Amino acid sequence: MPANRSNRSTILRRGLAAAAALPLLTLAACGYGSETKDTNKNEKVAAGAEKIDGVDTVKIGYFGNLTHATALVGREQGIFQKALGGTKASYATFNAGPSEIEALNAGSIDIGWIGPSPAINGYTKSDGKSLRIIGGSASGGVKLVVNPAKVKSLKDVKGKKIATPQLGNTQDVAFLNWIADQGWKVDAQSGKGDVTVVRSDNKVTPDAFKAGSIDGAWVPEPTASKLVAEGGKVLLDEASLWPDKKFVITNIIVSQKFLTEHPKVVEAVLKGSVETNKWINANPDEAKAAANKQLEADSGKALPTNVLDPAWKSVQFINDPLASTLNTEAEHAVKAGLLEKPDLKGIYDLSILNKVLKAEGEPAVADAGLGVN
Repeated sequence: MPANRSNRSTILRRGLAAAAALPLLTLAACGYGSETKDTNKNEKVAAGAEKIDGVDTVKIGYFGNLTHATALVGREQGIFQKALGGTKASYATFNAGPSEIEALNAGSIDIGWIGPSPAINGYTKSDGKSLRIIGGSASGGVKLVVNPAKVKSLKDVKGKKIATPQLGNTQDVAFLNWIADQGWKVDAQSGKGDVTVVRSDNKVTPDAFKAGSIDGAWVPEPTASKLVAEGGKVLLDEASLWPDKKFVITNIIVSQKFLTEHPKVVEAVLKGSVETNKWINANPDEAKAAANKQLEADSGKALPTNVLDPAWKSVQFINDPLASTLNTEAEHAVKAGLLEKPDLKGIYDLSILNKVLKAEGEPAVADAGLGVN
């Protein structure tokens, strides 16, 4: 492999492994992640409940992020624990994709909520042996927010400094692709060109925006709404660029070993996820409060109303993993020169999810030809 291609591959492995939506509020990572204690009575195993397949505990990972609200709400409301019966649900929070993938590979978690980029990276780095995507969780929640005094229209983005969370992460690739569609040129690795792409952790981006060191950012929620709270204006919602205004932002993954050994436990978690999304969509205000309550329990700090409300409205909670959009995101990374064309065949196994959906009278979801069969 030529040196420049090797360098691009190395950079992408570092960048793509970052979460598609890096959290604003999480516990600091400890080892592979931060284990969290039971926070309410709904997490307790019911007396006399029967274990599934004799499994004592299933270990579930997620980010302290509103795009992972299915996990937040399902935990806070006790929906997962109810579905699991006597099998205990234990939880760990993460603040970056690499640590969650490492935890999955090490067996420190069995199932996780995670963004598309680290799922792609984890799958390809293991030659298709580490994980499967078994369901969807959320769509949307990504926006281009700018300083309205400096950027008044989309054409004004040219020549400005715009932040993305990390080189090669989902938002970075999406922004680079959008730049290319405008006919502008940017070196993907350095971020220099007709637009200056500044790679900035979501935790510090609002401060950089407030200080004027960046003119805007292409970021996920709740970072986008924090920028708006600092005087920013939403110039573009990424959903407007996708068919039906839907694109994957959060998937559910499982280790292949756990999936093979304990499919009934996986089914119970997916049943809980489907039930949680149904409850979220039927009770948006209560669900928003539940998600924020779990965020506070995990991190010690809830989101303020002026951030929580607009951020919540921009995320759709769905069971469909929107497989075709994950494949498109990978194609965008290849187009940007950050990724050699990956073989994603087999990354999905939606058989259990479709079984659960059928039992709920819901339509089946598709794997876009990237399933195990």
